[in-house]
Amino acid sequence: MDNELVKIEQEVNSLTAKITQLKQEIGKIIIGQEETIEQLLITFLAGGHALLEGVPGLAKTLMIRTLAKAIDLEFKRIQFTPDLMPSDIIGTEILEEDQTTGKKFFEFNKGPIFSNIILADEINRTPPKTQAALLEAMQEFEVTYSGKTYLLDKPFFILATQNPIEQSGTFPLPEAQQDRFLLYIRIGYPTETDETAILKATTSSKKAKVNSVISGEEIIRLQELVREVPISDDLITKVSKIIRATRPETSTDDYVKQWVSWGAGPRAGQAMILTAKARALAQGRLSVTPADLKFVAFPVLRHRVIVNFKAEAANITTDMVTQKLLDNIL
Repeated sequence: MDNELVKIEQEVNSLTAKITQLKQEIGKIIIGQEETIEQLLITFLAGGHALLEGVPGLAKTLMIRTLAKAIDLEFKRIQFTPDLMPSDIIGTEILEEDQTTGKKFFEFNKGPIFSNIILADEINRTPPKTQAALLEAMQEFEVTYSGKTYLLDKPFFILATQNPIEQSGTFPLPEAQQDRFLLYIRIGYPTETDETAILKATTSSKKAKVNSVISGEEIIRLQELVREVPISDDLITKVSKIIRATRPETSTDDYVKQWVSWGAGPRAGQAMILTAKARALAQGRLSVTPADLKFVAFPVLRHRVIVNFKAEAANITTDMVTQKLLDNIL
């Protein structure tokens, strides 16, 4: 039994060392944004999808491209536009002819969704019909076309980006579709020091090379290990209290009753626990702490707690509501 525990510990140490290498490779291209990168890695380890929001020019696309290069997986980028059709994502049937028999038949030509890492760039610029084409793939890890079901390769990640400005001509994601994303990551402006370093690095002729440091099989194994990370019953109870406290009808917090229109569902609690486990493992720990829960609470609840019009008028955000609940419960 002791030998088995030693083997598991060695495997965990080896894989968490790969995560450290992964961060170093991304850091060759992306300066700063440590919190955003950590949240992306948590998404990968937890086996979910992420929605990234930030103004143009904050390297959202470059960040995802760099991450894909550092992982030995197939990567595809889909530029979402108002005229993009579901078949442009999923694929379509093409009429083919058998060269020997002359018989004609339809063959399914797979679209870019059949990759391991998908960058859905500016997802809010395409109509709801096309946005909905991602739903089955994100939730079920499969695609149905003409009555046939096609399984997607694992690991499978969708990383979508959207800009908070230029809302004219865009199609905001419905709450039900936003809920499919494990984390809603907001990217802010760099610090003065980071911005100076960015300007220096991106205007010279030197180009850093990103190496693949982790395989798809190792990512899958890490996802399995994440679910084995223990969390105390006390912390699970606190997660349940936080999620229930976001709902105006069950919350005892006047702050929530005043500012929140819709609270989070049970999926938010599942996401909070799973991502906290992923953060603990990414840092080489085999137990979840309150600090892990506090770190993941904001991107987990950001798109699952809907503030009302009164809150928007008073500039009260979901993050403010989350902070209040964390202060009271954790």
